Amino acid sequence: MAVDYTVIVVYLAGMLAMGWWGMRRAKSKSDFLVAGRRLGPTMYSGTMAAIVLGGASTIGGVGLGYQYGLSGAWMVFTIGLGLLALSLFFSARIARLKVYTVSEMLDLRYGGRAGVISGLVMWAYTLMLAVTSTIAYATIFDVLFDMNRTVAIILGGSIVVAYSTLGGMWSITLTDMVQFVVKTVGVLLLLLPIAVVKAGGFSEMKASLPTGYFDPLGIGGETIFTYVLIYTFGMLIGQDIWQRVFTAGSDRTAKWGGTVAGTYCLVYALAGAVIGTAAKVLYPKLASPDDAFATIVKDELPVGVRGLVLAAALAAVMSTSSGALIACATVANNDIWSRLRGVVRRDGDTGEHDEVRGNRAFILVMGLAVIGTAIAIDNVVEALTVAYNLLVGGLLVPILGGLLWKRGTAQGALAAVAVGGLAVVGLMATYGILANEPVYYGLLSSLAVYVIVSLLTPATDAAVLAAWRERLAGCGSEPASAFEKESVTR
Repeated sequence: MAVDYTVIVVYLAGMLAMGWWGMRRAKSKSDFLVAGRRLGPTMYSGTMAAIVLGGASTIGGVGLGYQYGLSGAWMVFTIGLGLLALSLFFSARIARLKVYTVSEMLDLRYGGRAGVISGLVMWAYTLMLAVTSTIAYATIFDVLFDMNRTVAIILGGSIVVAYSTLGGMWSITLTDMVQFVVKTVGVLLLLLPIAVVKAGGFSEMKASLPTGYFDPLGIGGETIFTYVLIYTFGMLIGQDIWQRVFTAGSDRTAKWGGTVAGTYCLVYALAGAVIGTAAKVLYPKLASPDDAFATIVKDELPVGVRGLVLAAALAAVMSTSSGALIACATVANNDIWSRLRGVVRRDGDTGEHDEVRGNRAFILVMGLAVIGTAIAIDNVVEALTVAYNLLVGGLLVPILGGLLWKRGTAQGALAAVAVGGLAVVGLMATYGILANEPVYYGLLSSLAVYVIVSLLTPATDAAVLAAWRERLAGCGSEPASAFEKESVTR
């Protein structure tokens, strides 16, 4: 395993080096939080694909393929569909708003009264998303070094916290590009063909497994519908995703760069399911489907290649973890802490204090909170379900309503966030965290309250809507930093 260890150590050292290099570019709030809003198509596509395809998409996607066959691709497939919908229909408008958080968008649209409540919901979502990614380090480092779970979480989490704290979004973007390449080579170009060959090819796989493994809908219609509801719609409104949209250098980059990333997700989804199906042929009696990825990598890949593929799994986890971490810290600082302290004025100016240093401190604090929570929580699926249920049940309706329905009001939005969020929490306590009912009924209650309250309250002030339309048209602006005056990074 010496060669494999060397590959992993070099990869981890490279991530820290990228963080140090990114620190030199993070000279302003815009640089630190959204990479100066100047990424070109190549970097934008790579970093967007990297953040949405995390440990759940890689290890979990292979596990679903092991359990259900080709239809196990649906979870990651719906993530790709959500990213495609976001990119084609909403990303250009979102990028033109020139904001930093989803809650700032809600304030612009509804007149400045939705920030703290929506920020709390979004903070809970991003925190749990970061936690689920951090927990995944335990699986990977256990395969690599037979490492204690707590030590593995601390090691992996500390590396992500370190490079994220140093350079913010610039560091994360640079590391994501490396991670995107490593995932592409490790999973698509190496593990996929090797797994199929080891399983005897597709003909042998079909002969060895029940026909249901090759049924595109074998996982079940209700499961697919739930995936669409949670992951496709979740892609439309998550702070971690929007913060990447904010990095785009132009409307065209946001639209077509995101479309490329979404298409890549569809390919990645199918690859994971095929790898899992091959693992089922090779190891028909694994204790858990989630062991399929680690088992096939450990037992079937040659020295060196094994290290690269495990680095690909680390890349998948780190990209999602770092993206969720900076999103969590941004929301905690901009939407909760600063508002509660009363330092944010209506024009968005936060005064003369060092914003980069403040945001860096928040990433460090949130990172420590994520590592501590990850050590305390053992069930990744439950943590991820809580995150997406809160996001979709509490924020989907007011966000899409604000973008699509001009009659929506601040009172309707606040009521939708409160009722939808509380309904989801209450129903999870009643039906169980993994039940489908919480997100179904939470979303329906949020929609009903939003429409009814909006129609019963005065329409949003004309001046607020005029300012909103102006920002949507790209007329909004923010102070340019020295790096923002440079040409768009390609």
